[in-house]
This record gives sequence, C-alpha cells and structure tokens, in this order.
Amino acid sequence: MDRGKKPVSYFENRNNKIYMDLKDIIRENTLRYLPAKSLRRCTSVCRDWKLYISTPFFAHNQSNSFQDLSGFFCQSHLSLPSFLSLEPVAYGVPDPSLKFLPEPVDIRCASNGLLCCQGRTEYKAYYICSPVTQQWKKLPKPDANHGSEPALVLVFEPSLLNFVADYKLICAFQSDLDGLEFDIYSSAEGCWRTSGEICFGNRQIVPCTGVYVDGIVYWQGRSAIIAFDLTSERSTLLYSYSYGSLGKVNGKLCSASIHGSKLTIAELSNAYANTMQMHSKTKAWSVKNVTLDNSVFAGPTDQENVLCIKGEIVVIRLGRTLFSYNMKTTDIKQLATEADYHPRMIPYVNSLVEA
Repeated sequence: MDRGKKPVSYFENRNNKIYMDLKDIIRENTLRYLPAKSLRRCTSVCRDWKLYISTPFFAHNQSNSFQDLSGFFCQSHLSLPSFLSLEPVAYGVPDPSLKFLPEPVDIRCASNGLLCCQGRTEYKAYYICSPVTQQWKKLPKPDANHGSEPALVLVFEPSLLNFVADYKLICAFQSDLDGLEFDIYSSAEGCWRTSGEICFGNRQIVPCTGVYVDGIVYWQGRSAIIAFDLTSERSTLLYSYSYGSLGKVNGKLCSASIHGSKLTIAELSNAYANTMQMHSKTKAWSVKNVTLDNSVFAGPTDQENVLCIKGEIVVIRLGRTLFSYNMKTTDIKQLATEADYHPRMIPYVNSLVEA
C-alpha cells in the first residue's frame, strides 16, 4: 500500500553555511577598502575578523587598497599636533598629538599614511611614523644644513609587490653656491645622499608647499614653482597661472586660489610649454573657475586662503573658520574654527601602513 508514496525528503537548514560564506566574502573582498578607524570597530564582529585584521599581510593589503583623503594633521607654532577628520565616525587615529614619539615634534609632511616629523630638541631629528600603528623610525642626521623650516616632501607609493614600506624623503635646501640643492633619504639604503643637481639663482621656497606627482617633486617658490625629477635628478622652473596652494588632483599637479566666492583651479597640462617655439598656442595650465556659495564666501578677500587641495577636497580658510569643498559633489562643510591664524595643514590617509 505504501509502494506508491514518494519518499519523504528532509532538507537541512543551510542558513549557517550561507552566513559563513557571506562573512568570508566580506572579509576577503571588502575589509581592505575600509579606513583604519572603521577597521578597529570591525575587530569586535568576531574572533576570526579580529585575527585577520591584525595580521601584517592584511595591513599591507589595506595600505594598497585604501588611499582616500581622510583628514588633516594640524599644528600651529609650538602647539601639539591635532587631527581634523573629514568624517569623525570613519576616520581617526588613537593619539593625534603623537605622544608615542620620544620627543615633541613638528609635523612636516605626509604620504599615504606615513608622517614625517621633526623633533624640537638636540639636532632636531627627523622621524617617520605611522599614527595608527604608532610605529616610528628615527632617521640619521643629514650632513647638509636643511634650515629652520626644511622644505621636505615624503614619497611613499604602496605596492603589492613590495611588502616593506619603502619611501624617500626629499629636502630642497639653500646651497653655498647661490642656489638650491637637493638631499635625498632612501629607506632602502638607510642613508642621506646629496644630488649633484643645483638650481641656480635666488630661489626661495615657501615652507610646507611640497607636492609629489608622477615622479616629480614640486615646491611653491616666491616667483616660480621649483620642480625636481627624481629619476633624472634634474630641476626646472615652472611659472604658475596664479600664486596658490599646490596639490594633486586626478594624478596631476594643481594650483588652487580663491578670491571672494570665486575658486580658481589651474591644472598642469603641459610642463614643457616654456620650451615650445615662439607664438605657440600650447598652454601649460588649464584653468577652471568655480563660483561658491555667496552666502558663505562673501567676506574680505584678504582673509580667504586655500590651505590645501588633494583629490576632490579643497580646504579653505575664511577668517578663522575652515571649510571643505568637495569638487565632485559641490558640498561645502564647516570643519572647524581655528585657534591660531596660521595653522599647518598636512593631508592624511587613514592607513594601517607600518613605518
């Protein structure tokens, strides 16, 4: 009588299997694109994620995958450093004042999660540190005199093929031969080396204006932009469209300035325009003007200044208030009110890179 009945099939609950697969997919393909502060919260999801995020291999992958502008390290005169986050919930560091370093420091420059700081005691040593992992390295003393306000640029380009964070620190300093010379520190070699190149003439560099773009280091000078090619170790002069803040946008050198509610962004489209034949129509800079919200940027022009431009973000000072302008979304956000009139603003990427 039971011969015609279909056998009863039992289906087991596979939700747990599906959940584990999804968790593994997120872990392997998503976590490395998150900033360091968000990853700290992710360690509480489960023991597996905590162990995974704490591995050096994951830190290496994250430093290669996440390179978004996260905020700015700020410092004024002899004050301690502080961190100004673009999104406080997502971006941050455990010790913004950098008290884990062996002495009080001045932040000089940064690159993809690494900071270059200079001590205030003894011979004012240079330190390379990671504010997230709180690892640091003291660099050897250079033979050259870099001056009281060294024109430093830190160059660190993460690479999947290089597990160790190799970086270079370049300093343009006044030469005894009436010009600029260039000191180069290489982490791979562990020493300083002075290039044979000299940029002759009375060239004065504005402090904290150095930018690295596609193999070339640029500094804003008093009358021109000084460019130093790291491959050929040759220097050239560029005459900018307007005197503004130098930055990197879409892989190109940019200069940004503001007058009233008019934001001018000049992009270097041809660095060799000055070598073209006479009457050539080739222009070195392509210029874009943006009209900002008049209700916000309507103050006197002598109190307005572009402090920084990187990626899609422009930081503007209006009086003693700092604003960020997103060139992609056109959003304007008030960041903070300055405690000092001339702060040092260093762009920072919230990375797990190890110094």
